[in-house]
Amino acid sequence: MTKTVEFILDLAAPNGYLAWYPLKDIVARTGAQLVVTPVFLGGMHKLTGNAPPMMRDADVKGKVPYAALEFRRFLDRHGMDRFSMHPDLPFNSILLQRLLVAADDEAQRQALVDVLQPAVWEQNIDCGDAEVVGKVLADAGFDARALLERTQDDAVKQELVANTSSAVERGAFGIPTFFVGDEMWFGKERLDQLESYLSGGKP
Repeated sequence: MTKTVEFILDLAAPNGYLAWYPLKDIVARTGAQLVVTPVFLGGMHKLTGNAPPMMRDADVKGKVPYAALEFRRFLDRHGMDRFSMHPDLPFNSILLQRLLVAADDEAQRQALVDVLQPAVWEQNIDCGDAEVVGKVLADAGFDARALLERTQDDAVKQELVANTSSAVERGAFGIPTFFVGDEMWFGKERLDQLESYLSGGKP
């Protein structure tokens, strides 16, 4: 039976960018299916008491510099030489996340992720500016006006809230989180474990 990987994602998380491309390769190698569930990381942090690592670990001697070292090693290992840390981090991603919810279907949602990841983490666009985001979408061939209008629908707003609450109830506390059924993995460092499980190994 084909396994489905659910990727809990907020585009405001740099580790979500780092995980996206290796994850797609893993899905292709294992024959799994990929589903993206957009959540709001700010809401997730509020519900769980979590915080961005650079803030949470600021007073732990040596931890933030080491995390930065591992981050750079991951970029180098996967050839992600276009990545640029967003100068406004942490920023409000509510517009981007509502866009992902507003997608017509899963294929369009993943196509939006493919377009928005580099816009955020390579071009460092203003993620709260609808005109800037709209230009990115239009340049990629999307109906930017229709998608942006949908972000204001109450149903879209409520779905994002529900996605976030559901992910937390299932155990998620940050990005990137992956589910295969009831099994959960957190962090880009767990991608090898995820691939092993998809290939028939233990979780």
